[in-house]
Amino acid sequence: MERLTPLSAAFLQAEDEDPTTTMAIASAAVFAGPAPSQEEFVAHITGRLPLVPRFRQKVRTVPFDLGAPVWVDDPATDVDWHVRRTALPAPGGESELYRLVGRVMTARMDRTRPLWEYWVVEGLEGGRWAVLQKVHHCLVDGVSGTALYSVVFDTSPQTRPPVPDTWTPQPAPSTLSLTAAAARDVALAPVALAREIGSLLGSPRTLARRAATTARGTLALSTAALPVTPTSLRGRMGHQRRYAATTLSLRDVITVKQAFGASVNDVALAAITGGFRDLLLARGEEPHRHAVRTLVPVSARLPGEEAIPDNRVSLMLPYLPVDVADPVERLAEVGVRIDEAAAAHEPEAGVSLTSLAEHNVFLPVALGVRLAFHIPQRQLATVTTNVPGPRQTVYALGRRCERIVPYVPIADRVRIGVAVFSYLDQLSFGVTGDFDTVPDIDVFVGGIRGSLEQLLSAADSGS
Repeated sequence: MERLTPLSAAFLQAEDEDPTTTMAIASAAVFAGPAPSQEEFVAHITGRLPLVPRFRQKVRTVPFDLGAPVWVDDPATDVDWHVRRTALPAPGGESELYRLVGRVMTARMDRTRPLWEYWVVEGLEGGRWAVLQKVHHCLVDGVSGTALYSVVFDTSPQTRPPVPDTWTPQPAPSTLSLTAAAARDVALAPVALAREIGSLLGSPRTLARRAATTARGTLALSTAALPVTPTSLRGRMGHQRRYAATTLSLRDVITVKQAFGASVNDVALAAITGGFRDLLLARGEEPHRHAVRTLVPVSARLPGEEAIPDNRVSLMLPYLPVDVADPVERLAEVGVRIDEAAAAHEPEAGVSLTSLAEHNVFLPVALGVRLAFHIPQRQLATVTTNVPGPRQTVYALGRRCERIVPYVPIADRVRIGVAVFSYLDQLSFGVTGDFDTVPDIDVFVGGIRGSLEQLLSAADSGS
């Protein structure tokens, strides 16, 4: 039995502890038409199932949280149930598509089944159609979720043939066997931890270096215990989600990057910062220096691990400089704060802490997550992810993908989240908002676009 990592299990627990939370990630890919029939698309997905074993597994929890949940085979995976079909009302534009994304992502996934859905969306303007890929966060992170595009779809108009299927489901474990296996792991946890420590003791320099970077990074992360300046960006949320997106030219982003010696991630964060500044000002609130601390996920995957279905991420927790009015100065300040977080080894500390949790008994980890959701969160105002998307053109049954926009879940009083996703020569910003408290989501999205336009103008003028 393969167990979920503590981080993956935490995404399930988030739903258990917060009734307003839905922890699925997604992306909507827009294709040139005409849309394939339902039968064609179901047959296509069925032919790729052997390449994604998690699509035929479901989650089983362990009694009393003695161990992390486990993946078990689902002998009756019904692809017809997982592949949904819908159509947009006229005129089938972006606003209609985004409203659909918000509605679909509001609904929780059925845990008695494998945790994935594909929605075929007809009726897009221009004779186009879309696919909304929805997968629970306990199954993939942003990187491995993106890797599904190269597995489920194609990189040429020629559709690959179905994959030979020799899969035989393993019998589901009994509750007694799950409990016994978890109890055994609890008893052996000190041995596993000692083995890990022993491997490090064999290399004293590595141990000393890791201890130093972890201590420094943990100290830096501990400053996140300080609450952010109160604003309307965080607070109680409802069940429903609101969604919007904007797609910018990656060439323009690179032009800004080269003009000011920044990174693509810095430019994206600077644009997001400008969006938050505009939103706060439009609401009559002061964009205070300590108003917007963001959780920035950092991939902890080694080369070649991109397609492994799991969560392998660390984090940084910088403040976004919403107090800086000048867009060029704002970009420079973003770079400074990201560099400071990296120099303080925040990502390395995150990796060490999650690794420690994996070698520890699961029960106290689960209790810690549960406790966290019962203490009002005041430290974060948003989450901002940036995931590189496919570098080659994606095709579905011979139809060319024109655009992909991402979706990130929000939880724990964070009312706005932003996902950044690159595809070919595009950089898309997908914004998730709480439906009740973010009716002005378009102000924020417009601020993102306006900030990049200001930076591009400054780059062109050489200022």
